[in-house]
Parts: sequence; structure tokens; C-alpha cells
Amino acid sequence: MLARVAFILGALLGAPASAADCARTDFDGAPISWCRVDLERQELRLWLNDESGAPFGSFFSLDRALQAEGKRLGVAMNGGMYHEDRSPVGHFIEDGEEKMRVITSDGPGNFGLLPNGVLCIQEDRAAILESRRYADEQPDCRFATQSGPMLVIDGALHPRFLKDSSSLNYRNGVGISADGREAVLAISDVPVNFHHFARFFRDHAGTPDALFLDGSVSKLHAPALGRSDVGRMMGPILGTVQPAD
Repeated sequence: MLARVAFILGALLGAPASAADCARTDFDGAPISWCRVDLERQELRLWLNDESGAPFGSFFSLDRALQAEGKRLGVAMNGGMYHEDRSPVGHFIEDGEEKMRVITSDGPGNFGLLPNGVLCIQEDRAAILESRRYADEQPDCRFATQSGPMLVIDGALHPRFLKDSSSLNYRNGVGISADGREAVLAISDVPVNFHHFARFFRDHAGTPDALFLDGSVSKLHAPALGRSDVGRMMGPILGTVQPAD
């Protein structure tokens, strides 16, 4: 089992006013750590590789690179499923450049449990679109990541989720508010099933659309909670950028 280690990075404590609002909530018996991101005040983006072309792999490596630019990593989590070489399984756009095409076919595993979806990040708003709709509409995204399954679709849970499913895992995902101005990044702190995790986004966070990002490799970086998970190296990373001061 992936070691789920949280440690305090002293230099990252004391979140500025522009930081995300983070909390740890007990939802139907399961603790879930989550952060609200105001997209009009905070920059949400995706990263994959550093200047050498190698995946950042960890929050520490990414934060160190940002500090060299006079910035710092705000809140962050792994930003989608990836292959052994840490390249994205599905569609991926970084700073306007497409790194991986959209996949619209069904397939094995969680990614292929249709409907899956794409998180599309624009300048001050975001949306989660079902993958085939995304391919048809081709929205202009500065950053995008495809994953699956979708957790919440227009206020409804994914039709394949079972309330009493015994498939339990640590899970992380992202939800977007109805007006597209707020993102919710959440991770379960104990194993839960998809139905439980999806209900958190719909019933507690209030996001009508939400996307599953990953399971056993799920990690969260949230300085306000004194937390930065370590362990298995990541592929895409989803997070916010803040001034270093």
C-alpha cells in the first residue's frame, strides 16, 4: 500500500490572503481533506515536466522550481492518471500546448468507465465536460486534463456507482461550481467507494460537476493543513501558484 505520509514544510506555513480555503471534514463517517480555490483570485494550472523534460514527480520538486521564479506552490494534488513513464493517460494541455489527444472510446479500468471527463481551465474560470462533448465543442483551454470516471454530472452521480460497493480506495478529485468560478480539490483520508466520494462533491461541496483524478496514488499538498504528502512519483500535477512572499 502506498505510504501516506504528511509532513510540515516550515517555509510553506502561514498561507497568504490569496491562499485557498482548506478544511478537513467528516462526511458520512469518512474524513475528507479539501480546498476551495477562487479562480478569479488564484491561478489554477497543471504541470508535467521540468525544464529538462523530466516529470516534476513531487510537490517538493515543483515548489523548488517555482521558488526559483519568485513564486511558490499553493494547494496541489496529482492531476490525473499516468503511464509508467509518467506521461498522461488521457488528454493533456499545458499552457496552451496539447501534450496528449482526447480519448473518447471506452476501455478497461477507471479511466474507461464512461462517462469520463476533461477539466478545462481558462483564465479565471474552469469547467468539467464529458469527454465526447469536449471533443465535439473543442473549448479553448489554457490547461486541461482528462480522467475518469466523472463523479458528478450536471448534479447527478455517475450512473454506474453503487452505494454499497465494496471497492474502497483512497481517492482524489476536482469539482467545479455552477458558475465556473470556484474549484474544489478533495482527497479522502480513508478508503471510500466512488458513490461516497461523489456524494461529497455534490452534497457537501456543492459542485454540480466533479471528476475523479486517481486512487491509490492520491496525494495532497495543503500548507494550511500542515500537509504535503510524499511517496510514489506523480505524473501531472494540478495546483495553484502564489507569490513567494
